[in-house]
Amino acid sequence: MTSYTTLSRDLVLVGGGHAHALMLRMWGMKPVHGVQVTLINPGPTAPYSGMLPGHIAGHYTRDDLEIDLVKLARFAGARVIFGAADGIDATRKVIHVTGRGEVAYDLASLDVGLHAQAPHIPGFAAYGIGAKPLDRYADRWAAYVLDVTVGAKKGQVAVIGGGVAGCELALAMAYKLKGLGRQSCVTLIEGQTKLASAIPGADRILREEMLGMGVTVVSAVAVDAVTQDAVLLKGRSSVPSEFTVGAAGGFAHAWLSASDLPKDQGGFVQVNDQLLVAGQEDLFAVGDCAALTESPRPKAGVFAVRAAPVLYSNICATLTGGILKKFQPQTDYLKLMSLGRKDAMAAKWGRCLASPKARLWQWKNSIDQTFMRKFSELPVMKPVKVDGPVALGSDDEQMLCGGCGAKVAPGQLSAALAEMPALQREDVLQGAGDDAAVLDIGGQKQVMSVDHLRGFVMDYGLMGRIAAVHALGDVWAMGAKPQSALLSVTLPRLTPAMQARAMREMLDGVGKVVRGAGAEIVGGHSAMGAELTIGLTVTGLMDGNAITLAGAKVGDALILTRPLGSGTLLAAEMQGKADGRDVAALYEIMAHPQGDAAEILKGAHAMTDVTGFGLAGHLMVMCRASGVAAEVCLADVPAYAGAEALADAGYRSTIYEDNRSAAPVFGPDSAKMALLHDPQTSGGFLAAVAAEEAVALAAQLRAAGHDAAVIGDVRAGEPSITLS
Repeated sequence: MTSYTTLSRDLVLVGGGHAHALMLRMWGMKPVHGVQVTLINPGPTAPYSGMLPGHIAGHYTRDDLEIDLVKLARFAGARVIFGAADGIDATRKVIHVTGRGEVAYDLASLDVGLHAQAPHIPGFAAYGIGAKPLDRYADRWAAYVLDVTVGAKKGQVAVIGGGVAGCELALAMAYKLKGLGRQSCVTLIEGQTKLASAIPGADRILREEMLGMGVTVVSAVAVDAVTQDAVLLKGRSSVPSEFTVGAAGGFAHAWLSASDLPKDQGGFVQVNDQLLVAGQEDLFAVGDCAALTESPRPKAGVFAVRAAPVLYSNICATLTGGILKKFQPQTDYLKLMSLGRKDAMAAKWGRCLASPKARLWQWKNSIDQTFMRKFSELPVMKPVKVDGPVALGSDDEQMLCGGCGAKVAPGQLSAALAEMPALQREDVLQGAGDDAAVLDIGGQKQVMSVDHLRGFVMDYGLMGRIAAVHALGDVWAMGAKPQSALLSVTLPRLTPAMQARAMREMLDGVGKVVRGAGAEIVGGHSAMGAELTIGLTVTGLMDGNAITLAGAKVGDALILTRPLGSGTLLAAEMQGKADGRDVAALYEIMAHPQGDAAEILKGAHAMTDVTGFGLAGHLMVMCRASGVAAEVCLADVPAYAGAEALADAGYRSTIYEDNRSAAPVFGPDSAKMALLHDPQTSGGFLAAVAAEEAVALAAQLRAAGHDAAVIGDVRAGEPSITLS
């Protein structure tokens, strides 16, 4: 996260298509310094189109064909914003992202593909699914296969469009359904007389394959409408279909079609031979969303792959004042088509080759696997070595974690706090030692706390939301209502224009959480430094007594409202080892406010938010303050997806060993036990509640969207934690 180069330019990549994925890989190996790279994509992964038919047939898992954009961005030193672009203003140079607002750029590139939702067919939007975007189609297909497996659906499928994509998918779905051992029916509907008419000689081969796989072909016919259980044809009998797929061409995304950018008749963005959008000097477009004006080509992934090196070169040239290259796509290319089974046919130079089918499949599989290894096996970049002598005791082997993993160790902090003088003022009812200080302001009880986080994600809006939820946890845990917040920000070295952009994103993120909790941002302080840090000083008001750490009673049940493992996931993500989907899910939970959870637990005898010292550390503090012991059922403790596996692989946060020493747990050692000492950023609440109320409270929390669980109980004895 640390950078000592002033960032002066914002490069924004919209979409995680093939060209952008390859461009990021190249950037990671040879970046232009001083550039902040941002990738905007709806999710943490991007599917590789070449392996989609194989996945639909069941030959590949979903993991096999998905590029992990989180790992790729970490390798490239880029930040990721999870969200769908829904607008662009090339004059103001901003991208609008659903649910996030505007993201400004100095230089941008579009690689958002197309969709196959067939808006011209009545009923398709309600009852059909386009073959693109690939991830939506794959999700819907997986759900349908499950319905067929359990007998809830009959296996009636229709594919609209008999081009290459439609034929591949019809054969793939037929193969999968046939393998389920159930009677099924797949129908391919094509408006022309020949299948894959762009490839001479393909029609005969494909019809033979369709016949062998039991696929009915209906050609030279027009679709009238799509209903819930059929495809209606003009002048012909309807085709029964529970699952209708559109593969009859691609359509430009509505937000691009509605933009002021130059477009062709189909709504695709026109670009010149340098991949620049026509009339623009700071906006590129590649892949299926772009239309090459000087050398038109069909929509095919091969051109996006071939365009990537030119895109990378021209982006670097634009950023450094160099000379741009021309993209000269080949006039013909090898087409390898899947045939349902692990068979394939090849086409090039106006000829088709369908034998030996298995050998052609092996060839295609080898090409596809080689492409995917570019992202699953990213090059290991050499770490920057310290130049000169190093003092004894200096340890820079482990990367310093972000979030609560960067806290001062509990032992050192406790020793320092023990030397503080006793409270002197009568209006300070409670000072250091609990989640927040309690003040008496003219008879009104006010709580006050401060917290800050070392940045671990450079999405300033997301980091702002997480920091705000994290800081407000102390107020909520004491049973108070948030009142105000002072914001303290250290930005990395940015130019004035980029400072303003970063602050707008951050204030938007912090503001949504703080105002959503009923509080106000009343001021703050900002500075520039080596890295991003966000802190909040928060206050809250309460009518009754504070919920402290000292109220746990023997016989109480212990409730935890969020999973453990955020420190482990963040530590692994910094090393490029965490699954991007797990990281995205973690971010979503950490950014979710917990005021409603605190309200549900307002009757707790004792409560705290689990943060940097881990569950064991905070539970031990509660036991000491209350004079009790605790027993935790490890099997009942929830964990974030991927966290236990990473812990088992040895990934640990910076503060882990200190946390373990400060709060030993008695029980068998395991990866799950390690998570008890894992520092939590924006962690859940740990509450001691009456045993007879625990199950109902946990159910109420889960109904409110919190992954809560009863994890143990409070027992008599010396302060200690034992596993059961």
